[in-house]
Amino acid sequence: MPRLSTVAFVALPFLVLSLAYFTQSYVSPLGPAPHLGSGPGYSISLSSLVSFVQAAIQAPFGASQETLLGAQHPKEQVDSEDSEVIIDEPRPRFTRRIVAVGDIHGDLINAGRVLQMAGVVDEDGNWSGNVDVFVQTGDIIDRGDDTVELFEWMEELREQAHGVGGVMVSLLGNHEWMNAIGDWRYVYPSEIETFGSISARQKAVTTGWLGNIWASNYTTAARLPLHSLLGPPNTDYPPEDGSVYARANAGPLSHAAFSFVHGGLAPMYPNLQPFPSAINNISSSLLHKLRARSPQPPPHPPHAYPGLPAGTTREEARLYGSDGPLWYRGWADEDESKICSRVDQVLQKTGTRRMVMGHTPNLQNIVARCGGKVLIIDTGISHAYGGALSALSIEYTLEPVKGGGWKEQEVVKALYAEQEDELLVTATRELGEGDLW
Repeated sequence: MPRLSTVAFVALPFLVLSLAYFTQSYVSPLGPAPHLGSGPGYSISLSSLVSFVQAAIQAPFGASQETLLGAQHPKEQVDSEDSEVIIDEPRPRFTRRIVAVGDIHGDLINAGRVLQMAGVVDEDGNWSGNVDVFVQTGDIIDRGDDTVELFEWMEELREQAHGVGGVMVSLLGNHEWMNAIGDWRYVYPSEIETFGSISARQKAVTTGWLGNIWASNYTTAARLPLHSLLGPPNTDYPPEDGSVYARANAGPLSHAAFSFVHGGLAPMYPNLQPFPSAINNISSSLLHKLRARSPQPPPHPPHAYPGLPAGTTREEARLYGSDGPLWYRGWADEDESKICSRVDQVLQKTGTRRMVMGHTPNLQNIVARCGGKVLIIDTGISHAYGGALSALSIEYTLEPVKGGGWKEQEVVKALYAEQEDELLVTATRELGEGDLW
């Protein structure tokens, strides 16, 4: 009998395991195993049962009760002095993929080609889920006829992204601001027809549907943290007192972020902190004053240039000035020997490692300056320019190192539809074992 009991003890788990496998085949997400045919759709999951039986088979050969009952849970360690429970959890690997696209200027077809090439959308123009964050740096409007379709598409993508945990960051360019002011110098007559009339277009870009979208879903500046510990997009640097992100933004990852504006952040611009809310609060105030004009001034041309509204503050006027974030071209136009000495002071103030901007087109390629700290992504995507179809790709990883510590990496690439991609920056940092936050 002892011999029979031993056989039964060993054989019984194999029988149970076989039964578990047979039943699990029916409820597999891939359907029943081909040799089993179709079966009933049980609503229970047997993965835990399978794991338990596998452990039970090993138990007679030295596995402890802890192996059977605690294999899927972190091991707890108890400090006998203060009874503090310490859970030894595995350290997670974090990844984030960001794609940024510059000036589109009224060209739906080329914009679609770029977003599909970069993996932002699928072949049907819907959010693909292959990127975590998509940034568009402004100037969707003017120089083309597809304004209505482009902004409607951007809002569809925003909703789709939100539904699956993605994020879309949208900036106002100088051309969106020109239209809000009433400066229509780059508006095609054929584009006006897509709105129905001059008056319908003017209402749309001021108090109507398009002006509402700009006021609610667009900003003038953005700070995009590379790691979620630092907060969601547009978390201020430095964070306000009491912020849940204050500790992380003062730690080893404090500047693990990119800034995005349309034109550029001039070293002499006075409203860089807190970034980006100092800029965006001024922007919101000015946009509100523009939309509140009654009646709205007739567009220029053919009428006189309307200028900024009555009551515009000095800060608001400077926002729209030549060294403001909408128009500044210094990072693109000035000699590197002059500008690169001033990059770090701007990055330090804004809590970022690199700055990304559009506005100043280079029709051949995305431009990286100052060792990749300055990235200029306007390549004249629109047929109005005939430039390169491009997007900026940012891949960030933070992973644990065996034995302690962390490895942080940024890989920045220029992606092209009609030429080879280009590696712009690879940066790796080793971080110690201390808390990241």
